[in-house]
Amino acid sequence: MATKRPDGDYPYIGTTIWGERLADAVENTCTDLEVVPPPRQAITEGLATALPDTEIKNLISTQRGKKVLKPTAHRLVKAGTDQVLLLMCDIHGAAAAPWHLNDRTVPAWSPPLPEANQRVEDLVAAEAALEEATKAAKSAEKEAEACRRAPGDESYAAQALAAATQKHQDALRRLTELEDRRQVLLAALGNRRPRPVVRSAEEEGEPKAALVLAEQPYAVAFHLQRYAAESLERAGRTRGYDLVESLVDAGQLSKGMNVLQQWQITSSDGTVSKPWRLAAVTGNNRALARLDVFRVRPEHLVTGMPQSLVSLPKEKADPGLLLLSLREILNRISTRLNQDAANPETELTDPSLRAGKIATVSAEIVIGCSRPEALEHVLRTLNVNDHLRGIQPYDEDARLIALFATLVDSYARESLLAAALAEAFPNARGADLLDLAGVRDALTANGPLDPLEPLVPAGEEVSPVVLRDIAVRAITALVFPGIPPETTPKSSRRTVRDTGRFWPIVRGALQEPAWSQIRAKTAEARTRLWSAAVAQLFLHRGNILSALGFFGTTETKEGAGSDPRPLKELFLGAEAGDAGAWTALVQRMAPALIHAPQPFITPGQGSEANEGRKGVRRTPSSALAALTLAYTQSNVPNISRVLLLAFAKAVLEHPDATQPPEAQDGTPLVCYGEQHWSEKDRTPITAGMVIAPDIEGRPTGYVADKAWFDEMFPVELGRPAPAGGEASTAMGAGNSAGDGGTSREEVRLDPRDQLDTLRQQLPARVELVEGSYQRAVDSAHTLMTDFEEARRLRAQIGEDPLPADQRIEWMEKLSKARDAARASVTSLDQVETLILQI
Repeated sequence: MATKRPDGDYPYIGTTIWGERLADAVENTCTDLEVVPPPRQAITEGLATALPDTEIKNLISTQRGKKVLKPTAHRLVKAGTDQVLLLMCDIHGAAAAPWHLNDRTVPAWSPPLPEANQRVEDLVAAEAALEEATKAAKSAEKEAEACRRAPGDESYAAQALAAATQKHQDALRRLTELEDRRQVLLAALGNRRPRPVVRSAEEEGEPKAALVLAEQPYAVAFHLQRYAAESLERAGRTRGYDLVESLVDAGQLSKGMNVLQQWQITSSDGTVSKPWRLAAVTGNNRALARLDVFRVRPEHLVTGMPQSLVSLPKEKADPGLLLLSLREILNRISTRLNQDAANPETELTDPSLRAGKIATVSAEIVIGCSRPEALEHVLRTLNVNDHLRGIQPYDEDARLIALFATLVDSYARESLLAAALAEAFPNARGADLLDLAGVRDALTANGPLDPLEPLVPAGEEVSPVVLRDIAVRAITALVFPGIPPETTPKSSRRTVRDTGRFWPIVRGALQEPAWSQIRAKTAEARTRLWSAAVAQLFLHRGNILSALGFFGTTETKEGAGSDPRPLKELFLGAEAGDAGAWTALVQRMAPALIHAPQPFITPGQGSEANEGRKGVRRTPSSALAALTLAYTQSNVPNISRVLLLAFAKAVLEHPDATQPPEAQDGTPLVCYGEQHWSEKDRTPITAGMVIAPDIEGRPTGYVADKAWFDEMFPVELGRPAPAGGEASTAMGAGNSAGDGGTSREEVRLDPRDQLDTLRQQLPARVELVEGSYQRAVDSAHTLMTDFEEARRLRAQIGEDPLPADQRIEWMEKLSKARDAARASVTSLDQVETLILQI
């Protein structure tokens, strides 16, 4: 016999029949408005199961024999060129889960790398083992205490006590080992978690207006959802009032936007559950606070509610049973709260009395969109806009990342994103082939870096290192765009400087002053934005203030044009003795020096007044200048160019390491600055750490850290001789640090040393010449192909020939190029002869 549900303020969810009718109404309305609806299953299992039984009836009407939504129940929202259809309704107060893609918590997530996802699984397993070990240690402690107090035979009691004490010590030792293992895994993750990847839901192979998470094991899904909630709670602590108590006292005063999202969860027995839930796109904090008032954990709402937490009256609790149906979960919550609210003995702190004003809340739910494949980006943009216009405290890192996403969208909206990247990468293999949506996601760390592959120069091998370098250079070009050179001669007449196509986009997106009013404060703000955007590309996130001083007023106004040569050519150039190539290589290394497991560049440290109080004053620019000048100084002890190149190669590759480094002789590695520490206090060695090279470039037994870097490249090394005029910054295109001009006297090299240096440099120079000739050959072949195509088309359509003077001009230029090529062949013949003589 069915039990009548108690009456009260907390609503009950309607039957499946009304869910089917709601799905018909949504689909018919989307067809009329020419937008794509969510999958039907998402409506029946995720939307209809969150609405009170009377709410669906109020949303639906019948027109010409078919179910549709009432005109007052929906509205269309434009987001750029896209449209989103929103359903306006009242949902159960505990029906929505926080969205993990909330832009306020962006710094808490790392890029979704495959190895990071595997480390999360290892971390979850380690935490489970740690929990069991903690229980075992407590049990062993109680057993030892019981033996200590137990009366009996003296010899037997002593033996039992010794055994129990040994068992307790073994349990504590095991507990310490597992805690160390957990700390190692956390360090390998950069003390963050990889951002869960979502995509558009599909129905019969067609994308729909809903989102789907990638498949996850149950323990991982539970862990990540809990981590997302904890990150959101941490970000909300800066709020000037208590949101939970505000909801209890006044209810929810504004609507929040929600999207239908599916979790795919694999249980331990291999079965896969695919629950649909409402995810709060805007109003994340309110959604989390409502669940707090209801005393419902978001991870339980998503991965399955334990039946024991929402058991019905006279129902036997089953701790192992998980409820996946949202309708059943919400109905059980309402039944319990209505029953408790009717009990006069219920305390005022009980959820049944505290949640009364949020029993139902007004919400807007995405039920259609014009381009489902762009839905995630549109929702993230709406989330960013909602927060940037708000008055609530905004974490600085998250605010800067949101601003950068707005900047990239501004380039895309003006159809200048491809043009800006093509200008920044003149040697790209195919800038016209860019997938701009993929590029936008790659630059904002919401997708892989693969869409940047067309920007890789021809002949350069595509690798994670190269793609990350391309991403950093692209971010630099967008944040510090170049402006056309000043062509008009200076005069007393007032002129307006032409700032080109790209700078007005930056000014509008970042709301900066006029170009002529840019000062150091603007340069610092733009540098912070650049640093926050670049930090998203790295697993280990350093302090974004470590980049202050990399860019100055000159780069902010004129643009921070970088050396267009690829990494491979820069390494060869530095190996061949090109100081300019090393300077450009240091600039490329800078982000990796900041965002390393052991950061080499940190925010300004030391004292400006007294070195004995805080240590030697060192700014980020000082660290870069010292590393740059170390290449040109021949009298610096313990530094060689081989060491510098080995260090540079290791630093650029460290973000892609999946295993901790190991010493060649098998001895345990230790951080250089911790070699005299006790073993228990040392930092665990994790993937991504860099082994310090010796003067011959061979790996040593130490991990390079800040202490090693400061000792190898001291502050004094980065102090060039004073020069007239404004000093260049460390990252700008006009950096003079690589010129090697210092106050130190150049020491004349011994001829034997000069010969050794040349023998080290010549192989790289040969490879550089080989690459240059290959590019020249490819260019000549392409030129011939294009001219042949032009000749064929002219003959086909009967077009008149070009003017004679233009043809003569081209032939003269090609004749000069051919003569230069013949002269270079003569030089190469002489080089072949000289090779036999050295």
